[in-house]
Amino acid sequence: MDPTTLGIIVAVALIVLMAIGTPIAFALGGVSLLALIYDRGLPELIYFGETFFDRIAEFGFVAIPMFILMGAAVASSPTGRDLYRSLDLWMGRLPGGLAVSNIGACTIFSALSGSSPATCAAIGKMGIPEMRTRGYPDGVAAGCIAAGGTLGILIPPSVTMIIYGISTETSIGRLFIAGVVPGFMLAGLFMAWTMIACRLAGGYANPLAQAAGQIKENVETNMRALVRVLPFLAVVGGILFALYGGVATPSEAAGVGAFLCLALAVIIYRMWQVGPIKLIMRDSLRESVMIMLVIACAEVFAYALSSLFITQTVAGAIAEMEVNRWVLMGVINLFLLVAGFFLPPVAVIVMTAPILLPIILAANFDPYWFAVILTINLEIGLITPPVGLNLFIIKGIAPDISLRDILMGSLPYALALPCGCPT
Repeated sequence: MDPTTLGIIVAVALIVLMAIGTPIAFALGGVSLLALIYDRGLPELIYFGETFFDRIAEFGFVAIPMFILMGAAVASSPTGRDLYRSLDLWMGRLPGGLAVSNIGACTIFSALSGSSPATCAAIGKMGIPEMRTRGYPDGVAAGCIAAGGTLGILIPPSVTMIIYGISTETSIGRLFIAGVVPGFMLAGLFMAWTMIACRLAGGYANPLAQAAGQIKENVETNMRALVRVLPFLAVVGGILFALYGGVATPSEAAGVGAFLCLALAVIIYRMWQVGPIKLIMRDSLRESVMIMLVIACAEVFAYALSSLFITQTVAGAIAEMEVNRWVLMGVINLFLLVAGFFLPPVAVIVMTAPILLPIILAANFDPYWFAVILTINLEIGLITPPVGLNLFIIKGIAPDISLRDILMGSLPYALALPCGCPT
């Protein structure tokens, strides 16, 4: 069977498995195993196991569970609550100030946790009920949190950037730095649209800032809350300095960052009980195992595609396209956008980055610039159906808001995301 036909069969089988609810890792591993056995027979099982375990045995992947532990320590502490309260006071006088403060809280919390789902859950649990209580439309309340959560995979320290760096053998420190400006630019765009949407809906005042005495009391309370967050921000700044300055490897910086964030959560918020620590470790373990399993199975899938000459055929077809390099980039963006609609960011990066990087380099595009482009495409996938992970997290937080309202509230932010692409 020729590689093109075999590639179509593999793609259809993968889509069918995911459509019936098969976990991503099992779908990738199962399709890969069947394709290899079909093409080369049962002896290929030896290479299946070797490829599976060799990939996740790389030292660089130690950074992933450490950054996840760092994010879990922040997400499980009242850090999100403190951020939310402080920003609500300072931005409350803007049109739709509470919604704008939620975007700001999502931006900072994304930098602390590095996780889109954690950001949506932590800020959304407080922000959505409060916004609805103050009369904000359901679409605005849900959309700003869903969109703000997407910043977690772009603003450093980002787990997806780490995976991209390991998959393409590029500098993780430079990838982190590359995501800073686009990340905060997108946060600014999100805030601007939120103010416009709230102004169109009539604007919303902050009832917390009416009496002068109450203002003074709120300032003192929220300043104390903001002071409790500053040590966590200092840890993130230290990690970026260590990585970009060449002081430490990503794994070393992640290990120190995880320890410091866990220690700060215990000391600042007095989380001395076994229960909170156990919850942090459990959440970290679950997410780490899930991501590592997806990475291992995606590597086996990539090995199967390469062994069956599917990868080479697709790459060759793209490389042979006699078009302008920007048209080529448009085709790649369309491919990534569609992939992001159906697959989680980790799976897309592990499966496509090694294939696309040679094509990007041959077209004289910068790999760090492309990392931001790829990530923004995946951000769009987080707030668009059919998968739209952030949409379903918001639905779980506020089950009485219809999925249609959540989607319509998120759509303007999805349209704003391409504006954050660096040129």
